[in-house]
Amino acid sequence: MSLPYTGGCQCGQIRYEILAQPLTLYLCHCKECQKQSSSAFGMSLTVLRDAVVIVQGKPKAWTRKNDRGREVNNLFCGDCGTRLFHERTYKPNTINVKAGTLDDTSWLHPVGNI
Repeated sequence: MSLPYTGGCQCGQIRYEILAQPLTLYLCHCKECQKQSSSAFGMSLTVLRDAVVIVQGKPKAWTRKNDRGREVNNLFCGDCGTRLFHERTYKPNTINVKAGTLDDTSWLHPVGNI
């Protein structure tokens, strides 16, 4: 796959581009990821924050605390509800892209499960 990687929400109101190679992809099985994905796990594609550009629309956000009490900003489409990103306030240089929102997911290979 060549850069940029593109993605967006289910209804198409929000579109984004990833301008640099991701740092890692993992599957998280914590209760919060299970709830947000309605599945056994959530996929998180960690990318440098400056490499993610929203090119259309504006996500809505809400903040929650994770299991360790750290704040996480959750960005999603206000129209269709698709979760797009998690911004961990304790790691401001990176953002977790919800990998299933990429236009092409064929190249994704998780490094592990947590």
